[in-house]
Amino acid sequence: MDLVYKKYVNEVVDEKGMLKDITFTIPADFNFGFHVVDEIARRTPDKRAMIWLSKDKEERVFTFGDISRYSNKVANYFRSLGIKKGDKVMLVLKRHYEFWFCIVALHKLGAVVIPATHQLMKKDFVYRFTAAHVKGVVCTPMDGVCDEVDAACDEYDGLLFKAVVKTDREGWKNFDQGMEACSDVFDPGPDRPMADEDMLMYFTSGTTGYPKIATHSHKYAIGHIVTAVWWHNVDPNGLHFAISDTGWGKAAWGKLYGQWFSEACIFTYDFDRFHAEDILPLFAKYHITTFCAPPTMYRFFIKEDLKKYDLSSLQYCNIAGEALNPEVFRRWKDFTGLKMMEGFGQTETTLVVANLRGMEPKPGSMGKPNPQFDVDIVNEEGNPCAPGVTGEIVIRYDRREQVGLFKGYYGSEDLTQEAKHDGLYHTGDTAYRDEDGYYWYVGRKDDVIKSSGYRIGPFEIESVIMEHPKVLEVAVTGVPDPVRGFVVKATIVLVKGEKGSDELAKEIQNFVKHHTAPYKYPRVIEFVDELPKTVSGKIQRAKIRGQIK
Repeated sequence: MDLVYKKYVNEVVDEKGMLKDITFTIPADFNFGFHVVDEIARRTPDKRAMIWLSKDKEERVFTFGDISRYSNKVANYFRSLGIKKGDKVMLVLKRHYEFWFCIVALHKLGAVVIPATHQLMKKDFVYRFTAAHVKGVVCTPMDGVCDEVDAACDEYDGLLFKAVVKTDREGWKNFDQGMEACSDVFDPGPDRPMADEDMLMYFTSGTTGYPKIATHSHKYAIGHIVTAVWWHNVDPNGLHFAISDTGWGKAAWGKLYGQWFSEACIFTYDFDRFHAEDILPLFAKYHITTFCAPPTMYRFFIKEDLKKYDLSSLQYCNIAGEALNPEVFRRWKDFTGLKMMEGFGQTETTLVVANLRGMEPKPGSMGKPNPQFDVDIVNEEGNPCAPGVTGEIVIRYDRREQVGLFKGYYGSEDLTQEAKHDGLYHTGDTAYRDEDGYYWYVGRKDDVIKSSGYRIGPFEIESVIMEHPKVLEVAVTGVPDPVRGFVVKATIVLVKGEKGSDELAKEIQNFVKHHTAPYKYPRVIEFVDELPKTVSGKIQRAKIRGQIK
């Protein structure tokens, strides 16, 4: 039997088995809950959909039949609480399995889901509730999240309900009891959700200003077929593990849409804090076959004694979330024999540029454009850049529909027009392409350093500095200089046990001079205990620039 995703795509594959083009056939009433989860449950109800592990290593296995039934119960439960098509519901559920019940239920109901991180505080909830007109929230009982929501409700009175999983709490609905009391048969009624209608909203993790609200339609789920099939290379009979918790867009990339389109089982470990020595034994125990994580996680892995762990079940590895340092690529490949297949995308998109299945990756390169998007690199006038010339990564949406590209920023036509105009979506990320068509990341537009006539991207310098054995993290920015306009500054966090000194700063400067063009070396080095980051873990270079003394 063909995998369910085959109904929705036309793949053009070359003689080497590489994806050259892909187009989509999308029913007007397409809905991930009905057309994918329920369809797989109808065909193979006992097929594994998720292996879930609690922080205490309690294990539960959910089949597609289970997900179908539980999502029906939850849809009926939300409806009983007054949630209807178009209403916004926020999910703050870490990696709890209830997240998957809830998000599929909200898709079936036609409500709009807003995943959110458990790290939010009162002011964050007030802003998000108000900006998105949130009608309900389902929360983890952990980390004081419910306290912050209660505090936010002193200033926001628009919630129809607050529900908490796994426990009782005064003033809150017991989610588990409410769900279990509902029927496992759900009828969407005459007002069935349609493919072009709003399905999902993410608050973007910008490094400056308030987060924007990127809005996706139900077609967004289909946009992740390439993500799972051609980038993650998931096995319908294997087990896929993605690190992200459900508050971030990467969970939609690696723990839901494309994987279940491919009928693959996902592995979810509901840990509190990442520890490499805690994660590494799980690969052998559960026979994990495909894996995706940001470079930071891999950096922690390679600092362990990998000889102690059996990683032989792994067949394919991906890396995303930040640009890949070549040193991490080399050391992981030396031990596992696997090449990390890097990819690039945003909250506003699905996979835009990647090393897809069948490609030979160049360490440090993002890969080539995903054929589902019309991708280009352009200059400030919007004209294509020649190979080797840095410009902005854009997606052209005036020639054909770009499935997976966001509809716009909710409640802000000005911001939408700023990003999407003249047939181009402007990502704000800069890169150059080489003669072979591979894209190389330079940085955010605002991060590019202009020094003595040179345009210097921070990532290249950061990649070199990260190869120094005493460096744990680094952020490269520009600082004003009366002669050069700006010079390069490196703000560095050292590995445990090392201390900053003038001698070490000089050593790092010489290290950079010997590994890249000398004009790029950091003339200013500052050692710090930690780097300022957004709530999603992205380095805030703008804040570092603002701390110039």
